[in-house]
Amino acid sequence: MKSTTLKQLKPGKVSLADWRHVYCGSPVAIERSGMDAVEESARAVSRIIESGAAVYGINTGFGKLASTRIDVDDLARLQRNIVLSHAAGTGEPMPENVVRLMIALKLCSLAQGYSGVRPLVVDFLETMLARGLTPLVPAQGSVGASGDLAPLAHMTATMIGVGEIVAKGARMPAAEALKQAGLAPLTLGPKEGLA
Repeated sequence: MKSTTLKQLKPGKVSLADWRHVYCGSPVAIERSGMDAVEESARAVSRIIESGAAVYGINTGFGKLASTRIDVDDLARLQRNIVLSHAAGTGEPMPENVVRLMIALKLCSLAQGYSGVRPLVVDFLETMLARGLTPLVPAQGSVGASGDLAPLAHMTATMIGVGEIVAKGARMPAAEALKQAGLAPLTLGPKEGLA
């Protein structure tokens, strides 16, 4: 049963009942009180880049390439590549309400301000939920010990215009769905693909 009651989610303070409302289709808005922390963590990432310090996931490679410095001009490509390399799921798509819940969970996590993402990433996820854009996320497959890498990579891939989205019951390329919803694909900034 779809709920029409707007759920105002306060990151770090969301109840199980609130998550149930999201799962059942309630419109979602994020409480803006934490956005100062989001802005400050994004500024911290910018300061790291400006300082020239090597910091894992911001301006280095990943895993065995952690000691490899990435040129400033290649940082956006690094984030895009980490997303696309982990979008390796397979099988039938997850149910739309599960993916909606996944987006809302990630939204609340990022909105706490500990991830270094820009506020526009938080706003983009909130807008995707508000406009009924549900990434097509395969139900099987993961990378490494963390079971959420592949599903979150598929979610994030749609934000950059790659993959597929279900919008108004129709499955379509992500770039097309974003365009129809009046959104341009994001260019991920430093650390945003990793986050």
